[in-house]
Amino acid sequence: MVEPERHTHLPEVDRLSAITALILLAFALAHFIRIPARELSIQLPGLYLGIQFGAQELIAMLVALMTAGGADWLLRSHPHPQTRWRIEHWLLPGVTAWAIGLPLLQLPLHPAWWIGFVFGGVVLVLVLVAEYIVVDPLDIRRAPAAAGLTAVSFALFLVLVTGLKFAGPRLFLLLPLIGLAIFLVSLRTLRLRFPDGWAFAEAGLITLITLQLAAPLHYWPLTPVAFGLFLLGPAYALTNFFGNLAEGKALREAVIEPAAVLALIWGAAVLIR
Repeated sequence: MVEPERHTHLPEVDRLSAITALILLAFALAHFIRIPARELSIQLPGLYLGIQFGAQELIAMLVALMTAGGADWLLRSHPHPQTRWRIEHWLLPGVTAWAIGLPLLQLPLHPAWWIGFVFGGVVLVLVLVAEYIVVDPLDIRRAPAAAGLTAVSFALFLVLVTGLKFAGPRLFLLLPLIGLAIFLVSLRTLRLRFPDGWAFAEAGLITLITLQLAAPLHYWPLTPVAFGLFLLGPAYALTNFFGNLAEGKALREAVIEPAAVLALIWGAAVLIR
């Protein structure tokens, strides 16, 4: 049997540059936009729920959607494009823009902001390039690109959760945002390991367990980084555990690595709490 020909492709520089420049320009201009916050409220028996929407939150979500659309536009130029399920390649670029946007939109314009701005732009480019590579299962760089996307996705989850905790929303607002982030990250990670199917049930279970931990941790006297680490540990460990089981590993073997990583991350969280 003749082995299929391997490929190496990179995205068009013009498209990649246009997408990155547009996203970063949106974040830069957001500092000069002043829109009064609007509040949506509802009075329930014994409970008042108020949700404030400011320009920063709306811009972060809109830029995330714009990034997902830009990723789709970039992938359309691939010489071996996918005709179905291209939506899977929108998830991580959208989460990346969201995670980058939250701290950038909260920080004032000083040297730390510019460092984050440049670093965020580099991460965004790397994610878009990696997503472009993993489109082709015969690309010789697919395995390292998938591993890089997995590492970046959980790092972004930590950044996103830390930023959300730092912003200080109420629990009924915090939980849906954390749930959306971990569902997308775990779903994409499992999809990268097993491109032939979607692990919706596993991603949903990971999300449920993570939210069960997030609710009580929200009331503990934790720093935002420690809060993020306490959620990152089980999120990563469970995703890795389900991935090991799907690969056919025995239960004991499938547990060892996730348990070790969980202990390491929670140990770091305890030290900086």
